[in-house]
Amino acid sequence: MQLGGLVRGPSVAPLGLFCRGCLSSAQNRPSRSFSSSTRQTIRWNSQGNLSVHCPEENPRVLITGGLGQLGVGLAQMLRNQYGTENVILSDIKKPPPHVYTSGPFVYADVLDYKHLRELIINNRITWLIHYSALLSAVGEANIALARKINITGLHNVLDLALENCLRLFVPSTIGAFGPSSPRDPAPDLCVQRPRTIYGVSKVHGELMGEYLHHKYGLDFRCLRYPGVISANTPPGGGTTDYAVQIFHDALSTGHHMCYLRPDTRLPMMHISDCHRATVEFMQTPECRLSLRTYNIAAMSFTPEELAQEIRKHLPHLKVTYNPDSVRQTIADSWPVRIDDSNARRDWDWKPAFGLEELVSDMLSSVREKRTREGLPVS
Repeated sequence: MQLGGLVRGPSVAPLGLFCRGCLSSAQNRPSRSFSSSTRQTIRWNSQGNLSVHCPEENPRVLITGGLGQLGVGLAQMLRNQYGTENVILSDIKKPPPHVYTSGPFVYADVLDYKHLRELIINNRITWLIHYSALLSAVGEANIALARKINITGLHNVLDLALENCLRLFVPSTIGAFGPSSPRDPAPDLCVQRPRTIYGVSKVHGELMGEYLHHKYGLDFRCLRYPGVISANTPPGGGTTDYAVQIFHDALSTGHHMCYLRPDTRLPMMHISDCHRATVEFMQTPECRLSLRTYNIAAMSFTPEELAQEIRKHLPHLKVTYNPDSVRQTIADSWPVRIDDSNARRDWDWKPAFGLEELVSDMLSSVREKRTREGLPVS
């Protein structure tokens, strides 16, 4: 997840349509002026409460911050299921040619409330996946920008989802935990006192989304991602990004300089598991969800354990350790494992990749990517 869109000043959305999904009801409102669309049947029930029925059909999806680590792959998975034209990727950056030609792409600044609203209405969006964010290490280097994007941008998205009866997904992270959280494992519900602006903004997002769900029926959904490992995008400023860079270094120079201690254990996940978890979670009927924010887990390893697994394929790999104080401090405040038993129970979550499968796939994918781009491969 890299920087998605930038926001211009806070806006207040009218509290329009409040979906309750499986419960099909929303709290009573003092005003009955709201917009309607052909995708919703709106009526007042005998108790005077607003009842909104959203017909079952292919969702219309908008992904913000879509050119980061997760957006392009998730868009492709959703397009395979729901049709290319039903999934719109957006960002504030120019997309590479293969992204631009693979399906709809639009410019979207998550700080520009009015433009984002136009995109949602004009494209009949029903699912909003909000990936725009600054990651942990980058956020610590620019706290004001991280606060603007990660919090002000979030509020624009929450208001628009509430107004337009959207199913809203906002990812959280293991960074939402802090030094006082249980570390092995961290459960879904526990003390959260993160010490990064990234983590603080994610806890804020979790609580705001859950508040709007309980008060107004917003269909808010959130997964706490572990470190996500992908061959498709370069590292984007996260504390766990060493676990991506090491594969490129192993296949090019044969030497990796790691910014964490060799024994720093953190939860990790292959990107295909992350995409699949997100799609399965979004597809789950509301009535099956006991929580609005879930942990998801796959594996936990240290830099040295990862290096040893890579050496089974590339025995020449050399790793030296030069811990960076900022990233090491962040990593030391995070859990070494997370408990995802609620996700496994409620919506049948199960990862497909362990460490051995992850290393084999990453070496193959990174080798293919570097060869395709004309980069050296040892």
